[in-house]
Amino acid sequence: MEPQWLAFGKRLQAIASTGLHFTSDPFDRERFEEIETIANQMLAAIADVPIERIRGLVSEHARGYATPKVDVRGALIEDNAILLVREESDGLWTLPGGFADVGLSPARNVEKEIYEEAGLGVSAKCLYGVRHKAGSGYPPDVRDFYKMFFLCGRSHRTEPRAGMETIDARFFSLTDLPPLSLGRTIENDIIEAFAHAADDLRPAFFD
Repeated sequence: MEPQWLAFGKRLQAIASTGLHFTSDPFDRERFEEIETIANQMLAAIADVPIERIRGLVSEHARGYATPKVDVRGALIEDNAILLVREESDGLWTLPGGFADVGLSPARNVEKEIYEEAGLGVSAKCLYGVRHKAGSGYPPDVRDFYKMFFLCGRSHRTEPRAGMETIDARFFSLTDLPPLSLGRTIENDIIEAFAHAADDLRPAFFD
């Protein structure tokens, strides 16, 4: 579970954003703006980052009724090995994926991410899990989002290659995983992928 004060700050930020979206009363607007300022100050202090960076995490078009972001991740398993990509930002490994783009379904988003990050054309076959990042064993994050995991397949095998935001892409066995980028993927995400690939009737997990 995430730290309690982090959860409080994120909730206050969400209340302020929703209130500013719906209120037409100037006095209420002033109060919600004050709540937003306090929430941003709390999150900046907890994360030890400049307050401008906290404000920048919420783009203008996303302001309004506050809802979690969506992160999609794809698991491609072949010959008892899973595809991982190495992030340029931290040099660590993760299931390919990222925040979903507007205008595409979750499945189309994950297919796009795998092509961009590993150079492979895939089809999303099934959803194998949904996690709320704040309560699933990931490092604390001032943002709030759901993580959706898909098993993927492909008809033609080609060698994976690095993309614009990755520096490597390779297959790994479950017993020989590289250091993971834990803000993006934890080992349980990969374990669940192998379990679902081995059992078509296994139900998707969720928080």
